[in-house]
Amino acid sequence: MPIVYQPVPPSDIEAAYAIEIAGFPSEEAASLQAFQYRQREAPDLFLGAYLTEGDTRTLVGYVCSTLSPSPSLTHESMSTHVPSSPSVCIHSICVSATHRRKRIAVGLLKAYISRLEQAHIDGAPYERILLITHEELRPLYEKAGFEFVGPSAVVHGSRPWFEMRRVLEASSSVSSPPSQALPPGIWEALQRASTSRNRPVARRLSSLPNGLDDVSELATDTSVSVNKVDLLCPRDGCGSIILKNGVATLVEKESVQLEPPERQNPLLHPLPTPGAPLLKWWRVTPNAMAFENIGFSKPVGSQVSPNGKKLQLLLCAECDLGPLGWCEEGGTEFWLASNRVGYRQ
Repeated sequence: MPIVYQPVPPSDIEAAYAIEIAGFPSEEAASLQAFQYRQREAPDLFLGAYLTEGDTRTLVGYVCSTLSPSPSLTHESMSTHVPSSPSVCIHSICVSATHRRKRIAVGLLKAYISRLEQAHIDGAPYERILLITHEELRPLYEKAGFEFVGPSAVVHGSRPWFEMRRVLEASSSVSSPPSQALPPGIWEALQRASTSRNRPVARRLSSLPNGLDDVSELATDTSVSVNKVDLLCPRDGCGSIILKNGVATLVEKESVQLEPPERQNPLLHPLPTPGAPLLKWWRVTPNAMAFENIGFSKPVGSQVSPNGKKLQLLLCAECDLGPLGWCEEGGTEFWLASNRVGYRQ
């Protein structure tokens, strides 16, 4: 079943709290009132991992934070939310016991970091992500790009805590070469390796010599064309698998306005104006379980489908790139624009 990452609404706070008290010792678990405070004061920083089945979604994990002006974690910074502050203070990351060891925590943390990095690029005041952890969990956060700071002054329960930090400032980004001299080409090679390791490479439709003919084939005993390669997030360095091969059918259909022209994402191919020549779409049915990895927006009130129904936009669940396609609110058909997804080489 696919996992989607979406903000946790007030109606799901008790479900998140149930995961918290089952996942942490009583001396470390937060109170329900603390959860309600965090969601009320910093709803954009309370992200859930939802297991989807048809129109049903079940919360199986979450990460929640508040903001602080302090560059380090203290008891005060962990108990008070200060809007427009630069430090994102993670309080807890937890997955329900029945869904552990399925890489949900890693995926949730990556999606959370990606959202914060994009918000930072878009002008949010975030400069760093801070958290405290026990010694045995350090490797998990180090894999996600956190650096070890040292023992924390925060006392919470009987076991010692250690502070970790991930800086979001552009000056510390991997895109900036190190200060010490390296042989020519070494830094570029390291960058390529760091972004491509274990990631499938996505090719744009425009780079395929024969266009869709290179990535589609007739399904057995039918005249319907299906995708013969995996569909991927087209963002360089992401390459998240959205759909496995053989799942979607190729359909020619009217274009849909997915975003206002002035908000067109430069990383995505423009779509034709509705009413213009038809567009090739990848049609996915019968429900969201067909996807490997997909995210959904809230229903977009100002945008409607050709049937006049509210739209939900589809995006990469790992890096939030989108919109890659759309579906009708509560619908059973999902449409990915053929020129907005990547194709596995």
